[in-house]
Amino acid sequence: MKPKVIKTEPEYQATLARIEAIFDAKPGTAKGDELELLLLLVETYEDRTYPIDLPGPIEALRFRMEQEGLKPKDLVPYIGSKSKVSEVLSGRRALSLTMIRKLVAGLHFPPEVALRETQAALPRSANQRAGNRRAQTAGAR
Repeated sequence: MKPKVIKTEPEYQATLARIEAIFDAKPGTAKGDELELLLLLVETYEDRTYPIDLPGPIEALRFRMEQEGLKPKDLVPYIGSKSKVSEVLSGRRALSLTMIRKLVAGLHFPPEVALRETQAALPRSANQRAGNRRAQTAGAR
């Protein structure tokens, strides 16, 4: 097999089959060099064809908590009160810049993930919307 840029799924499958056939090649040999080149070609094709996006900040925060064995109460120094932690973890409150700074410094949370745009806060209840309309109407009188 002559190595070339992978552009199609059949070419990708053929390259994977060749990699499997020479997988035990010794480094520094002709087959070892071919294996290394094929792996780079496959990696390039997979990065282009199957991109993996960064996780959202809350998803990443939950993962970090799992990694470190942290409980929600352990996030209070970074996020604020227990209720704020609960609101952030449930998606009702977005991370503020202050929270992000504390998470990055204290938990070594990746800034590129922490600064990603979070989904909008969950819709407010009908009572909250009605209360805001009453307040706006009262202010206009």
